Amino acid sequence: MTEKPYSLTAYQIRLLVVLVLINFVNFAARQVFVPLIPLLRAHLNVSDADLGAMQTWLLLVLALASVPFGFFADRISRKAIIWIGILCWSLATLAGGLASTFSSFLIARAFVGLGEAAYAPAAQSMISGAFPKERRAMAQSIFATGMLLGGACGQVLGGIVGSHYGWQMAFFLVGIAGLIPSMALFSIQEPSRGPRSEVVPIPSLFRIPAFMAMIAAGACVTFASVSLLTWGVDFVESYKDFSLREASVALSIAALVSAITGVLAGGAVADFLQKRFAFGRVAAMAGALLLAAPFLLLAIQTEEKEIVLLGLVVSGFFMAWYLGPATAVIHDMMPRRAHATSVGVYLLVTQLVGGLGPQVVGRISDLHDLQLGLQICVAVMVCGGLLMLLVIHFIRRDGLRHPSLDVFHAESAD
Repeated sequence: MTEKPYSLTAYQIRLLVVLVLINFVNFAARQVFVPLIPLLRAHLNVSDADLGAMQTWLLLVLALASVPFGFFADRISRKAIIWIGILCWSLATLAGGLASTFSSFLIARAFVGLGEAAYAPAAQSMISGAFPKERRAMAQSIFATGMLLGGACGQVLGGIVGSHYGWQMAFFLVGIAGLIPSMALFSIQEPSRGPRSEVVPIPSLFRIPAFMAMIAAGACVTFASVSLLTWGVDFVESYKDFSLREASVALSIAALVSAITGVLAGGAVADFLQKRFAFGRVAAMAGALLLAAPFLLLAIQTEEKEIVLLGLVVSGFFMAWYLGPATAVIHDMMPRRAHATSVGVYLLVTQLVGGLGPQVVGRISDLHDLQLGLQICVAVMVCGGLLMLLVIHFIRRDGLRHPSLDVFHAESAD
């Protein structure tokens, strides 16, 4: 029997466009910091461990705030929660451009994480509510393209504007731009969600083995990916003979090409496999992470610029498969009224553990060298891929929806 083609409705397109734009400006605000690391090192007179701590504290605030914001997003207006997030990260980014000391800059960067904690669980909940279950991975992958495009554009902006007009101007531009898409948010109607009976107490989430294994895998992937994003430009500038501008632009283009194609391919493959296996989306993520590892090691080890970029493009393609299906898998496990809460709990643990990555790698760089730190990141990523196999085991044993959630009337798996 031939599968009927699926067409997006005008409402679904409008919802995705607005939320993708919001995702774009948020990650531009987060990643504009990366190419400015050499300038900040000299201006603030700090060590690599201190610079890594900036991303760590951002992720720490993100983690701690994700659970309460996710909790409220399942109970009150998700649009209001998202707007709070936009305001937080825009003002925090502007404050970063005004900072004159390391401590004030650290506080400003940390509050960028508060904004992301507010919008991410609520936005992803709205997307899963607006799309059928069998299309969730692709819809979440399209949402993730905003993150990838924004991160790449933020790095390009930081590299170009920072080298010509100073690092402060880069933060000012991104902070102001962050407020622009907030105006379109209130024209979007919230998708329907389940009744109050589907609200799941947070302690009940920790009794689902597949969800806990998913969190452990996500912590490893976050540790590796955030560390690589934080230190990638500085690494190729210091070890591979790239200039600051060349490093920020070349890596951004490589990341953009590989990640956009990868996230969309990953969403399509994950949805395809999910129709055939209850663990199909998890299998797609596990295989992609294990395939990415050798190409990432090649990029770290080689001395040839062309091979560095090739390794980063191929590894980035496979690493991006994780982005959309991860949220779709978590939502598949939960009733709709637990979508934002479960993602909030997931972000709490993955960002707390994974957020240590940039600081750990910075410390390794201070004590040994940055190359060793990035090699360790690859090993941690492989651990994440292997932990996905444990998720598959629990899904095969207990089902995609754990029996303990039956009392909350989880939506049908059919």
